[in-house]
Amino acid sequence: MYAVAEIGGKQYILEKGDTIIVEKLPLEISSEYIIDKVLLLKKDDGEVKLGTPYLNDVKITAEIIDQLKSKKIIVLRKGNPKKNWKRKYGHRQQLTLLKIKDIKID
Repeated sequence: MYAVAEIGGKQYILEKGDTIIVEKLPLEISSEYIIDKVLLLKKDDGEVKLGTPYLNDVKITAEIIDQLKSKKIIVLRKGNPKKNWKRKYGHRQQLTLLKIKDIKID
């Protein structure tokens, strides 16, 4: 059984036991996170449920494993070509590592 869920404005294909990296969630490590924005559910027998836009009777339980940072992105900005001006910016996106524990149908 797998589901398509929306987390942080992005869609992810989830199965029980998967680990995924999503944008930072403001929760503590080893706490539970319930995903209720489920868009699609496909059962093992082939039955497909499609939400309009979400399925109200499906909940996905996940555990927060770690809070991470992505690889640093460097942006070099140059000004006027006749002037010798440069500025270097860096950014590291904060991420959360989730482990899918269960997909429940009410």
